[in-house]
Amino acid sequence: MRVLISPAKKMRTDPDGFPPDALPQFLREAEELLAALRALSPEELRALWKCSGVLAEQNRERLRSMDLRRGLTPALLAYDGLQYRYMAPNVFEDAHLLYVREHLRILSGLYGLLRPFDGVTPYRLEMRAELKREGQGDLYAFWGGKLAAQLAKETDLAVNLASREYSRAVEPYLPRSVRFLTCTFGTRVNGKVIEKGTLCKMARGQMVRWLAENNVTRPEDLSDFNSLGYRFSKPDSAENELVFLKE
Repeated sequence: MRVLISPAKKMRTDPDGFPPDALPQFLREAEELLAALRALSPEELRALWKCSGVLAEQNRERLRSMDLRRGLTPALLAYDGLQYRYMAPNVFEDAHLLYVREHLRILSGLYGLLRPFDGVTPYRLEMRAELKREGQGDLYAFWGGKLAAQLAKETDLAVNLASREYSRAVEPYLPRSVRFLTCTFGTRVNGKVIEKGTLCKMARGQMVRWLAENNVTRPEDLSDFNSLGYRFSKPDSAENELVFLKE
């Protein structure tokens, strides 16, 4: 089983924590994307990042000095969004760290597919960014089937806790031999199940922590998740989608 999650826009360095296990598997592709970003003008970068001028300038400075091989932080500790705060990996026990090392994978626009203790550096590049590379109009085309092929080598079950933006980089390319099981965290509104971004991020992070604490490796055990007011709803679920509703 592999559990897929999204990255976070906000990142940090952690020079005092434990060192990374390894460099990312798709480092060559990340270096290619970094070169493409450095070739863009300030106006093109701001349009690509869709951010303020101040933030764009901060990230341009980051690009100039970015080193993908030195001064790295384990990916699990480098991302600092709401999902990661609810996961709270910095207080994982040894058994939990072993669990996520084996089962957790982080999807990334720059790095492709990260193991939790791969060394990364702060960057800004969302998966939906329209970064053109030799006739490829966006990052979905750039990555193609590479990420799905790597997952298929590792597992026959992908538990999807990633947003649609990131799961799109994997799901369409997986062979039929790999089951793609999505967990949805929603609220019933006028008879429909609606996902709310902030609450979803909290629930996804909490579920990763729950998986690690309970050493969950079987799909039939996922429905036992019960936290932050969410409970499994069998009537709303399907073969490849588990729906958890907030009470």
